[in-house]
Amino acid sequence: MRTAPHHTPSVYARRPRRAALLTAAAATATLTLLATATPSQASPPTPIAASTARTYLSALTVKTEGSSDGYSRDKFPHWITQSGTCDTRETVLKRDGKSVTTGTDCAATGGSWYSEYDGATWTASSDVDIDHIVPLSEAWKSGASGWTTAQRQSFANDLTRPQLIAVTDNVNQSKGDKDPAEWMPPRAAYACTYLRMYVQVKHYYDLSVDSAEKSAIQSGLSGC
Repeated sequence: MRTAPHHTPSVYARRPRRAALLTAAAATATLTLLATATPSQASPPTPIAASTARTYLSALTVKTEGSSDGYSRDKFPHWITQSGTCDTRETVLKRDGKSVTTGTDCAATGGSWYSEYDGATWTASSDVDIDHIVPLSEAWKSGASGWTTAQRQSFANDLTRPQLIAVTDNVNQSKGDKDPAEWMPPRAAYACTYLRMYVQVKHYYDLSVDSAEKSAIQSGLSGC
């Protein structure tokens, strides 16, 4: 597990003893605040109900998946700064983890992460990826190719919709840019939640679905 450098408060010997003690105490308090465990939501925003997902799915445009020509992850700028020194990845790690501590640069220095996709728990943030529920390439092929860069940036860093989740890195990599007709979380207990999240994001951003994708989602939601 990677850790952030430890910074020791400086106390100058020539200062009066009281001033030195106050300086050391203030510096220590600052470091303590920066490394305090963050209360964990331990999940993305709660997705829409299954019944709402079925309604939203029926409203999505069904069309043949577009071309990936011109696609690049660089056209979906991420991870952007969210607050202070924290970018989107670091924000999701703190949100989705348990007892997460961070250094002065906001990088996680401790904690644990439960991956809803496969049921694994990790104690090193390097073992965790932040997955886009609707993959960037999938979004590109279903409408985002016509967006502005600013719109694609908002999509790639969306913390308001259930679009981002911390999961096992190699499971996320096995998903790649696949839609639900091609890939579903290996942990079946999360299937309904995943589909509700997926449909909510597609509906909000007015992205299309192809026929196989819609059929797979319909089938999955029918058991929710």
